Amino acid sequence: MIIVPVKEGENIDRALKKLKRKFEKTGVIKEVRERQNYTKPSDKRRQELLKAEYVQKMRDKEEGM
Repeated sequence: MIIVPVKEGENIDRALKKLKRKFEKTGVIKEVRERQNYTKPSDKRRQELLKAEYVQKMRDKEEGM
């Protein structure tokens, strides 16, 4: 359970922003989205490799300039 202490006279928007930030740090939303659709481990690995290739190309292109 996430608890956000709210000081007396503190703006409700600020308290909501704190709550949102804490919620994002826990990774709950990310986990829920991942669990909505099952991804095979082989597909995950393939995506990681494609991302690594893309990042490497971008770094090489940046160094070449």
